[in-house]
Amino acid sequence: MTTQDLARVPGPVPGGRRRFAGAGQLPGRRRDRYPDQVSKPKKSQVMKPSTAAEKLDVYLPAMPREFQERLISREELDELQRNPPQWLVDLRRNGPHPRNVVAARLRISNSGLARGGITEPLTTAQIAALVADPPEWLARERETHAEVLREQRRLRERREGTGGATA
Repeated sequence: MTTQDLARVPGPVPGGRRRFAGAGQLPGRRRDRYPDQVSKPKKSQVMKPSTAAEKLDVYLPAMPREFQERLISREELDELQRNPPQWLVDLRRNGPHPRNVVAARLRISNSGLARGGITEPLTTAQIAALVADPPEWLARERETHAEVLREQRRLRERREGTGGATA
């Protein structure tokens, strides 16, 4: 093969140096061609109002209309958590509360709440009335929930006690 024949062969020349400066580069492109590349400014992450309400532990339909009808940025959510406006303070204090908050305040599971027939959000006053005079289903669900928590704790201690291995 002559030198002219080698020039027509695609790829590296046998016994010669690599044709391109870096692996994976296309022919004719140099790494220093765009030395001052500018990345796009990062967009703020946004979330649906329902997600924001869940993170704030409040009932979405009880929130102001302007909050329910627009996307909420991560920065706005952080600001609401750091410095809650009066409407958020009142909503957290008085309710109505979402299911997870109602269940936690009654010390039962969400499933226990459903088994007890509670399907609507409750206010703080309604929760206090249930706690003051607990119906039979609430006492039963509290015991069931406490038993489940004890079993979870026992299993966790067993795992930790055996170095994480399961027996």
